[in-house]
Amino acid sequence: MNQERRDRLGDAAIGVLAESGSRGLTHRAVDAAADVPLGTTKNYFPTRDALLRAGAERIIELYAAIPRPAPDDRAGLTALLRTLLEHVKGPGRVRVLALLELQREAARTPWLAEALDGFAAADFVYFEHAQRSAGLPVTPQRAATVTMALHAALPHLVATAPATQTAAGLDDLDAFVEHLLNTVYGDTA
Repeated sequence: MNQERRDRLGDAAIGVLAESGSRGLTHRAVDAAADVPLGTTKNYFPTRDALLRAGAERIIELYAAIPRPAPDDRAGLTALLRTLLEHVKGPGRVRVLALLELQREAARTPWLAEALDGFAAADFVYFEHAQRSAGLPVTPQRAATVTMALHAALPHLVATAPATQTAAGLDDLDAFVEHLLNTVYGDTA
């Protein structure tokens, strides 16, 4: 089948998930979002599970394409984390909303939980490597704490809730990242 069309439908599924949630993810909604003839999505992804899988696989593929260099020092790590969080608020917002919807759906859908598990676990590995590369005194617990804090920030960054972002310190991403690293590793700047 046409890979370009599959990607287009996957991107449309991501948009529908972000806009309407997992319950709004239908073949017709994806057809409309992709601006393709009615029935096209069903031809590529015949079941709702296949459509959910396509959305999850496309999100994972798009995240894999985001450059994630290994930082040389703590300042580089701070810049990297800030840039990733800014991405969530900006161009990555739709993908994060869709991912959050898929994670919610995965709580009741074991095969989807399994599909997303490797993706999430790889994030922990990457962030541990980034902290180690930056020269920090990494332990698995410290690395996981930083990663969990970043993951916990996601729903607050995509919500249009300025009071919550201020309360969480997410209104100043530079300060948020610095405070996070200071809390976990101490002020070694």
